Amino acid sequence: MGRLPKRGTVEVVTETAPEAVWRLVSDPTRVGEWSHECREAEWIDGADAAAPGARFRGRNKLGRVAWSRTNEVVAVDAPREIAWRTVPTRTMPDSTEWHIRVEPVDGGARIVQSFVVLKLNPIMDRLFYAMTPEHRDRTAALRDDLERLGKVAGELA
Repeated sequence: MGRLPKRGTVEVVTETAPEAVWRLVSDPTRVGEWSHECREAEWIDGADAAAPGARFRGRNKLGRVAWSRTNEVVAVDAPREIAWRTVPTRTMPDSTEWHIRVEPVDGGARIVQSFVVLKLNPIMDRLFYAMTPEHRDRTAALRDDLERLGKVAGELA
């Protein structure tokens, strides 16, 4: 049985202004508007804005598999980059860190998303590989997410 990729990066260029993209991407509660997997998110533990240590819960669905994860913002460099990680728990001991960077380019913005798996035990790796074949190569799905992110941000601008 195979193993999941432990890192990846995708990028797109959109005609949407970087400020509009940043407004959308810096609010994790809006991720359901553009993500293929995360359906909704909400701030928890009194958080109401992206700042290091702020937490939010994301509700995900991929095919028939649904799950919820607590995430913690680990870095914010407004209006350029936000990063968060999934918080390990007893039942979900893995952790992945996600970064989204917004860079101005002529006529729009480059959006770069990357992930790195920080913690994943080998048994869970094989289980996730078997249960979510869509995660074996996420490149196209994540690139499509960024395309949607740019379009949604453009509609809101």
